[in-house]
Amino acid sequence: MAFKADAGKIKRWREERQWSQECLADRAGLGLRTIQRIEKGDPASRGSLAALAGAYGVEVMALMMDVEAEATALGQFAKALAVMRHALWIHGAGFGLGLIVFIGVNLAIGGDGLVMKWLMIWWGLGLFAHGLIISIAQLLLDYRQAQ
Repeated sequence: MAFKADAGKIKRWREERQWSQECLADRAGLGLRTIQRIEKGDPASRGSLAALAGAYGVEVMALMMDVEAEATALGQFAKALAVMRHALWIHGAGFGLGLIVFIGVNLAIGGDGLVMKWLMIWWGLGLFAHGLIISIAQLLLDYRQAQ
């Protein structure tokens, strides 16, 4: 299995402890440049990760991230997003059909203005919110894939 150091976690833990990079390097027995490279996201040796784990008092695995598992999770998220897009099309088709029915009911009633306008407005807002959620989910997916 392919693993890489979780640079964000390593940096976050250092900052939570209010350690400088120099302090972490001293505690782990590593060079400052090694710490800087690891926090930047460059690959780290098993020995460097073991030294960091010792400095933090955790298992080595706590500092690593499973690349394959993350790729699988992103793939599942992308599939879920595709299902959400499909549901949006169904929602939109239902909205269109609902509009036809609502207009037909309004014409049958013969009232002035649209009697069922509030139903159409609320349903339209629901459709808009559905689209907005999908847009946000797509932005999140794009962001995660760019990392």
